[in-house]
Amino acid sequence: MAYVDGFVVPVPKNNIEKYREIATKAGKVWREHGALEYRECVADDVKPGEVTSFPQSVNLKDDETVVFAYIVFNSRAHRDEVNAKVMSDPRLAEMMDMKSMPFDGKRMFWGGFESLVEL
Repeated sequence: MAYVDGFVVPVPKNNIEKYREIATKAGKVWREHGALEYRECVADDVKPGEVTSFPQSVNLKDDETVVFAYIVFNSRAHRDEVNAKVMSDPRLAEMMDMKSMPFDGKRMFWGGFESLVEL
C-alpha cells in the first residue's frame, strides 16, 4: 500500500497566490523525483471545533486560511529516496528561505503515514 507525507500550514489569505506559486514549483520537483501524487488544498469548510480542528491545530489567525497537503509514494523507502533527491535539488533550496516564505513555518506540522485503507 502507498505511503503518504502530509502537512498542514496556516497561510495569510493575501499570500495565497504567492503560496500557490511556491507549491506548484515544489510539486513539480517532487513529481520529477518520483512522487506519485502531490496535492495542496486550501480550506473551504473547516470550522473551529470545541476541542480540536484544523484552524486550532495551527493557531489560525483571522486573516489566515489553512492549507492541507499530501504527497503519495509507493512505500516509506520510496518516500525516503524521493525526499533525499528533493532536498538536494537546488530549485527547492531557492524556495526554502524561511524569511521569505508566505506563511509562518513555526506553525506548520507534518508527518509520514502508512496507508491503512485503500479503495
